[in-house]
Amino acid sequence: MNTHPLADLTIVDSIGSDLRAAGFDAENVPAFLGEQAHLALGRGDKVPSLRQTSDGSPLSTLIRLFLLGVTVPRAAAEAAFAATGIEAAVGAGAIELATHEAGADEVRAALDIRPYADEDNSYLVVSDLDSDMRPGPVDPDHVLGIGAASISLVRATVRQQVGSVLDMGTGCGVQALHAFQHAHTVTATDTSARALALAAATARLNGQEWELLAGSAFEPVAGRTFDQIVSNPPFVISAGEQRFSYRDSGIAGDGLVQQIVAGIPAHLNIGGTAQLLANWMVFEGTDWRERVGSWVKATGCDAWVVQRELADPAEYVAMWLKDAGEESGDAQSGESESVAGEWLKYFADNKVSGIGMGLITLRKSGSATPDVVLDELLLAGDEVTGDEAAAFLARRQWLRDTDDDALLGTTLSLSPAVYLEQRSLPSADGWTTVLRVIKRAGGVGATLQLDEYSQSLLAGCRGDAPLSMLIGLLAAAHGFDQKSLTELVLPAVRQAITRGIIHPIS
Repeated sequence: MNTHPLADLTIVDSIGSDLRAAGFDAENVPAFLGEQAHLALGRGDKVPSLRQTSDGSPLSTLIRLFLLGVTVPRAAAEAAFAATGIEAAVGAGAIELATHEAGADEVRAALDIRPYADEDNSYLVVSDLDSDMRPGPVDPDHVLGIGAASISLVRATVRQQVGSVLDMGTGCGVQALHAFQHAHTVTATDTSARALALAAATARLNGQEWELLAGSAFEPVAGRTFDQIVSNPPFVISAGEQRFSYRDSGIAGDGLVQQIVAGIPAHLNIGGTAQLLANWMVFEGTDWRERVGSWVKATGCDAWVVQRELADPAEYVAMWLKDAGEESGDAQSGESESVAGEWLKYFADNKVSGIGMGLITLRKSGSATPDVVLDELLLAGDEVTGDEAAAFLARRQWLRDTDDDALLGTTLSLSPAVYLEQRSLPSADGWTTVLRVIKRAGGVGATLQLDEYSQSLLAGCRGDAPLSMLIGLLAAAHGFDQKSLTELVLPAVRQAITRGIIHPIS
């Protein structure tokens, strides 16, 4: 394998010209394939796209090469790479020649180059071909492309104009691509020389400039600070063997995640945010919040940790073996079974009952009393977005700065996106409500269980009276002592503000 593909950036420029000339972008490719074929390709069904790309045009050729992973005639590839030339494209490591059994020269992709877009921009991303595009396990220095994890971090990242962003463990450069849109400077690091080469090509193809540095964790940026840090590190938990650089840190257990979390405060400017995807071990008879909570509390930063999944060890091992194309293994040696066995033994020896997967968000507020929230949000629809993360941190900051007296003097308003669900059971007197839940549509973890008094109180939050007056009216209506009712409902009010169900307007 060419460790430094696309090292000649003038060739990258030529390849970019050929791709753009053919219309190989996030708008034209789906339109060319048609809705049904494009949707089928997203499901892994390539047959409809093969039918749609049989005309031999440059766009069909590029789709077949880089998105379908099939060989194409050399003449078709020459037409698709008219500006670059076949020899230069092969020499740069973008494509490679293959000899058909009948003797006719054919060409196949050596890299994955694919269109990608967000709401505002269209990109080209360079990575290695996954195991479903090339047979057998991926190489140890495999550079992962756009996947579910990277997309979830893209969506979860706070997008505010900042001076500097550090993308730690950049891989093919997906996070840096997005950071460039809202940062004055982008620094991207990786331990893999191959990853840095492909990230440089990704940046060049998209007309972006990043500072690219080699090294692990914060080593390449020692003594420097940033306004924002994002990281999709090699967080996969194992005994410490580094089989694949994109997933294995070489550090046993979840030691790398602990190391990154501990190092963030020294590299984050006051007011800055850091967000990283992480896996952590959950031990038998313990609550994951205790252990992960101790990591983030030690930083002195505000923190919001969300566990999105909890995987059984056997499920976890099988998932990562499949991801690297190892699940079939060598039928004679039983290599995959041996790897899986040793991996599961490590978990069993350490009494690991599950592996938590989630997102850690930190903000360096400078407060002497940092705010820490640890949530387990396993339901679909509870995925963190950048807007929700920023709003959550802002609401928690407001609550910390607002004591009970100030809160009672605040006018509150219900979010227009909330709705109430009630569950009732039959009784001698008709239906008796046994459950009241208020939810904010589109909100992360924006669900709050209520009693009848907090239900009435929140219904009164219409932006026209301070909270103390609403509590007074509720107390009078039910014959309660106002002070006692205040003590009862204030925790629910603070929780409702935390979840964006109600918000202060004065």
